[in-house]
Amino acid sequence: MKVKQAAIAGSRHISRSNIFKGTLILTLAGFITRVIGFLYKIFLSKVMGAEWLGIYQLIFPVYGIAFTIYATGIQTAISRLVAAEMGKKNHKNIGRILGLGLLLSFSMALVLSLLLYRFSDLIALRFLLEPRSASSLRILAVVFPFCGITSSINGYYYGLKRAGVPASTQLLEQMIRVIVVYITAVTLGKGNFQVTCEMAVLGLVIGEIASSLYNFISLFITKSPKAMIYPGPAPNAGTLKRKDILRNILSLSIPLSTNRLLINILHSIEAVLIPTMLRRSGLSIGEALSTYGTLVGMSIPFIMFPTAVINSLAVLLLPTVSEAQAMDNNDMIGRTASVSIKYSLIVGIMSTGIFLLFGKNLGISIFNSEEAGSYLIILAWICPLIYMATTLGSIINGLGKAHITFINSIAGTFVKIILIILLIPQKGIGGYLTALLVGQLIITFMDTFYIIRNIYFHFDAVNSLLKPGIIVAMSGFIIKKIYEYLHKITQIHQAVFLLSFCLLLCVVCIILFVITDTISKSDFK
Repeated sequence: MKVKQAAIAGSRHISRSNIFKGTLILTLAGFITRVIGFLYKIFLSKVMGAEWLGIYQLIFPVYGIAFTIYATGIQTAISRLVAAEMGKKNHKNIGRILGLGLLLSFSMALVLSLLLYRFSDLIALRFLLEPRSASSLRILAVVFPFCGITSSINGYYYGLKRAGVPASTQLLEQMIRVIVVYITAVTLGKGNFQVTCEMAVLGLVIGEIASSLYNFISLFITKSPKAMIYPGPAPNAGTLKRKDILRNILSLSIPLSTNRLLINILHSIEAVLIPTMLRRSGLSIGEALSTYGTLVGMSIPFIMFPTAVINSLAVLLLPTVSEAQAMDNNDMIGRTASVSIKYSLIVGIMSTGIFLLFGKNLGISIFNSEEAGSYLIILAWICPLIYMATTLGSIINGLGKAHITFINSIAGTFVKIILIILLIPQKGIGGYLTALLVGQLIITFMDTFYIIRNIYFHFDAVNSLLKPGIIVAMSGFIIKKIYEYLHKITQIHQAVFLLSFCLLLCVVCIILFVITDTISKSDFK
């Protein structure tokens, strides 16, 4: 009994340590990637213009639907199965899980590539309602098999809670994409917006090819899972048959992929509806696509920037919760949920403060668009909801209840689509922002309700909401006043000066969080 308790305690310590270390690695990589991505989006907005940026954004619903079919469920299944085998101290099945998952994902991606290439004109005309996107879709079709390889191997490393390879893969893909697009857009684009758009898609393809090759090579040079098994007895050790592994992968991936597919279809309908409904509000085709490009290509990337932290945490939460569940360790599940919810709220509150205070200035100085700045101020209120929903969804999926996140997401997205149809023709883009807020409120509330009913955890309202809110409000007020005063007398480049003050606000808030014991080392012990 003592041996078992010691093993559980040891695994608990290792898991928390791995979550913290893995989150830091993924966060750092995500932060660097997003900085590069911001510079990339600024570049695209200048060489493409808002209208073609909107057309470029239209291909991503197709990309998302395909990725969901060949990658999302399989990656999650690999991650959960690998984590479960690690929890059982059984390394024998881990390589077989990866191999079969990789083969399945690659085969499905190849079929989808051929279908997209063959029917690109039809999809552009009938689904995206924008024939000019057809050539970009044909280029995009090439990337699917390589994305399947990358996602499967990343799922393997997430299951091992080793974030280094996925993090470096993410950085490599982004850097190569930006370099390729910059070179090709300058040399081949030469002011032709359509060619520049195609070069942006080509950069995405080349970046994914490079990252998949890097990921595949990493399998042969990194430490094997056998060397990582925790000390102690190895109960339930045994080699699974290939058909059993395949059945396990399919039983986990099919429900999740089906759920995510339906959600992505709804999101794609939402993306296509926005410019369509904007035209009904009285805008021309060009104005509608420009507004859509400004919102989706400029403002929303700003709002999603802090998810470098939240997504890193969410990716590692799923295998950790799965492992704790396999070990029947409810204490670890509750503790993990408590800490992750707390930090999601803190990051959300900080983000809301920054965008409320500096949103308008950010839109003008970074994208030279007052419209983008106005959207940032409105979208600021949604930050805590988005970040919370990401974390809660990962915890629920880790418990093997993907159908719950599916139901909740469907409900929120369906309401959002109804509101888009009703509100945008009357209120323009403001109607979409209202729909977005209401839809996210529904998803976050339903996820929270399920977590409260099924997991026992401690929620520290003072350190999760009250203290962060007061600290961000007071610090933000003072720093904004200093910014406004110095802005009138300084000669520093406006964008650099503004981003420096956003960073200063983050640093000041974090220091005050530590001083007031809002965040502490005990959260990660």
